[in-house]
Amino acid sequence: MDGACRRSGVAYIGVPGPRRRRGAPAEPPPGRRKGRTKPKKSKAKKILLWTGGSMAFVLVAVSAAGYLYLKHLEGNVSTTDVGSAGKKGFSKDEAFNILIIGTDKRTGKGNEGYGDKGSVGHADTNILLHVSKDRTNATALSIPRDLIVDVPDCPTKQPDGSEKVVPGTQSVRFNTSLGQDGRDPGCTMRTVKAVTGISVDHFMMADFNAVKTLTSAVGGVDVCVAHAVNDKESHLKLPAGKSKVEGEQALAFVRTRHSFGNQGDLDRIKVQQQFLGSLMRKMSSSDTLTNPAKLISLAEAATKALTVDTGIGNVSTLKDVALELKKVPTKNITFTTVPVLDNPAEKVKATVVVNQSQAPAVFDAIKSDVSFTAVKQKEKKEKAEVAARLKGTRSAAADIRVDIYNGGAPGGSAQETLNWLQNTEGVPKSSQLGNAAAPLSKTTVEYSPDQADQARKLADLMGLSASALKPGKSEKNSQGLPAIVLTLGKDFKGAGVSLTTPTKAPEVDKSTADKTVCAS
Repeated sequence: MDGACRRSGVAYIGVPGPRRRRGAPAEPPPGRRKGRTKPKKSKAKKILLWTGGSMAFVLVAVSAAGYLYLKHLEGNVSTTDVGSAGKKGFSKDEAFNILIIGTDKRTGKGNEGYGDKGSVGHADTNILLHVSKDRTNATALSIPRDLIVDVPDCPTKQPDGSEKVVPGTQSVRFNTSLGQDGRDPGCTMRTVKAVTGISVDHFMMADFNAVKTLTSAVGGVDVCVAHAVNDKESHLKLPAGKSKVEGEQALAFVRTRHSFGNQGDLDRIKVQQQFLGSLMRKMSSSDTLTNPAKLISLAEAATKALTVDTGIGNVSTLKDVALELKKVPTKNITFTTVPVLDNPAEKVKATVVVNQSQAPAVFDAIKSDVSFTAVKQKEKKEKAEVAARLKGTRSAAADIRVDIYNGGAPGGSAQETLNWLQNTEGVPKSSQLGNAAAPLSKTTVEYSPDQADQARKLADLMGLSASALKPGKSEKNSQGLPAIVLTLGKDFKGAGVSLTTPTKAPEVDKSTADKTVCAS
């Protein structure tokens, strides 16, 4: 297997080159004595070099093990082209959002007792995983399947290569965003964006068999229940306290709705979050990482269970995703759920609606890359320097000389901002100069040192944070006078709408991946 990987061009990090023949003279570099030759790493340690970073999150993470035998495992992974609903590729230098979807489709032997008979595969379990740009934290936001939403129109790719738009529907359960009327995972991604305002970059989807095969591959997952369980519907039987589940029993554990809490979907979501945290801990344990047979079994199970978008549809890219996830400590992976209320339109409570007094703050924190756990701040000095940009004198609004560009905001935003600044905020020395040379994710103000007072005043008017201020050079306006440069990025919400991002996440009901919690 190692030889096959070398022939495919894969280089293991830290693996020494070929040993010289016995008795052959050493050839140290000029001016340097050659030290002892490092012993060749064992197969388990070679595997660990790739898979040590792969255990940060279920489904996504284990795919890194597939790099051991690329083409074979790549043939296991199914892909779906979701078009403009997601990104075409993966960047290691940005925050990213992956939608994890578990469907209720019955496939495989032994699944007759789960899900709806003949289901096309609805979005039964949904977790939006946000991984921070600095990789210090991640947030796993569960979206209830019974959440009432408006599903938007959805362009879907057909088998013959054509595109069909599936019409949207209003006031329906979230789970119908997949499967219903031919909707693909791209429709679920678009629905998440419509509900939360958070753009989804990629998706990963699995059915009932994934839970059974993955838990069996790692030799079972530890779970804890506060009281004994004997559920006739899911056939789950567990004594009070800690147990190990795998295969059929693991699936019953995450599927049961009648053994915990109020026997509803929201309590089942909490149990699923606890289960995923335990699975993550098991996958990152030395018992798994140092067992080559277990790793290979895990790689086979994971890749056969997955359907992903074409943007991450090869093992090399999945490996990159997993290695980035590896950097996030489990103690800083937060599980929480979209804040909801019982549907006020129902007498018999069966569905929920977004809690508009609490949910927007949660969504904004994720969009702004704010952690829900207390993380050790990196680059404190740099952060202090950035914050200092807003400290100092302000010019009068009438003294601001600014050129406005559209760098990714909706069409017409630059003209809208110009009109607002001139007519509402008293900034007459402003010009609108069309589109920027390249799009920006964030709105920025670039200025020379002698224009700092103008930049600070403009930041106040626009509701910009210190990070939006970019000390640098000004440009000459149409009259040949120096002007600061305002570039409206993709985050622009409209003239006069503050772009100050939250610095602290709201208090939410949550758990973290490093803690063992007993389901009750």
